[in-house]
Amino acid sequence: MSYTSPLFLTFAAYLLLMVAIGFIAWRRTRTFDDYILGGRSLNSYVTALAAGASDMSGWLMMGLPGALYLGGASESWIAIGLVIGAWANWRFVAGPLRVYTERTDNALTLPDYFTHRFEDRSRLLRILSALVILVFFAIYCASGIVAGARLFESMFGLPYGQAMLWGAAVTIAYTFIGGFLAVSWTDTVQATLMIFALLLVPVFAIIGVGGPVQALSLIDQVDPSRLDWFAAGGAMAIVSLLAWGLGYCGQPHLLARFMAADSLATIPRARRIAMTWMVLCLAGSMATGFFGIAWFASHPEHAAPVEANPERVFIVLSELLFNPWIAGVLLSAILAAIMSTLAAQLLVCSSALTEDFYRGFLRPRAGHRELVWFGRAMVLAVAALAMWIARDPESRVLGLVAYAWAGFGSAFGPVVVLSVFWKRMTRNGALAGMLVGAATVLLWKQTGSALYEMVPGFLAATVAIVVVSLLGPAPAPALQARHEQVRATLREQGY
Repeated sequence: MSYTSPLFLTFAAYLLLMVAIGFIAWRRTRTFDDYILGGRSLNSYVTALAAGASDMSGWLMMGLPGALYLGGASESWIAIGLVIGAWANWRFVAGPLRVYTERTDNALTLPDYFTHRFEDRSRLLRILSALVILVFFAIYCASGIVAGARLFESMFGLPYGQAMLWGAAVTIAYTFIGGFLAVSWTDTVQATLMIFALLLVPVFAIIGVGGPVQALSLIDQVDPSRLDWFAAGGAMAIVSLLAWGLGYCGQPHLLARFMAADSLATIPRARRIAMTWMVLCLAGSMATGFFGIAWFASHPEHAAPVEANPERVFIVLSELLFNPWIAGVLLSAILAAIMSTLAAQLLVCSSALTEDFYRGFLRPRAGHRELVWFGRAMVLAVAALAMWIARDPESRVLGLVAYAWAGFGSAFGPVVVLSVFWKRMTRNGALAGMLVGAATVLLWKQTGSALYEMVPGFLAATVAIVVVSLLGPAPAPALQARHEQVRATLREQGY
């Protein structure tokens, strides 16, 4: 591709804009609290779109359309589960977590919150939760790097190794420079670009085959089972797809957005914005893959790249349906999805290493400047590890995301939910839940079962928390009193 082509110039302009935002955020980042959580200053609009963009990674533009292209309507159960789970997370977890983290010594990270919530002087909760974050986020970050490599491979014809390096470089740069504010501000821009692209591409694909009726007829001719919502493989398959929604309450990069809201009153409005954005984006993503079946059936001469790798359906449609200037904007939306989530994940990993290991154990008296620079160094270290995991050209985006999503959902989800609702929960219960949840996901994955590992992992962790908490002594009266104060604050605000 020529360096003066419209596609390249549009893409380059977008990347420069993201780096510029990073430098602007750098000027606003004065303390470690600013770098990690933006000084709890996000308004409802930024909170909503930052959470949405951080959630919807490269799998939204590549993995999910690819699944719909390959499997048809039955793959839509993933999106249904995600919408239900995201709404429940915003409605029942966001507000309580925002209040609780402020009341627990202004906790900046999930490990920090767990430590202060249960007054864990042994710091075992801090260590275990930080380790869970590092293990599963390394895998999650790898999925973003794979998605970026796929995009650069397709657009610029680069070998996989070079594409992987270029795809990760800009995200690492603005996360390194600007921290949480850069990630949140760029997320807002990226979320706007993503919804524009996801609504435009499927509309033009449908028009390109003669309308929705003709599109459905073509899909029926290709494979009637792709119109069947229940063709995924029975009840177990549908439960597995719906179970993706359970993962929301355990994702550290999403929960951090709740913790960073400027007030509890911000949450309800942010929820409405976030859910509207999410439903529209998921609908567009599914429509791209589903109606892509019809478009390539009527244009078989262009189908080879998508048949070889269904996760490229959005990329190929964007290049074929639009002129290079518009295609450059649409393909920038894929990078936006990748960059927004990867940046949030890199920052959470950096936070865990800096706040929960470096300051927690090695340098408790470290100053803000030292912590910020150590956090930046950890962004580079985690990115290098993720690129090593992503080095296999045969890696699939959705598979990597599914594994990491289940790991966080099972290890942290039950702990987070019960910690904000159940005053009888104990430190040992939290430890048991994390260990059992993470171990169940790791072990269940090796069995090759058709049941998504989120289901047994989440259930086993919940049972472990309840049983261990009830078998041990009750929490200290002071902890129970603080819990009642938090719940009273929430009731006053309508929660």
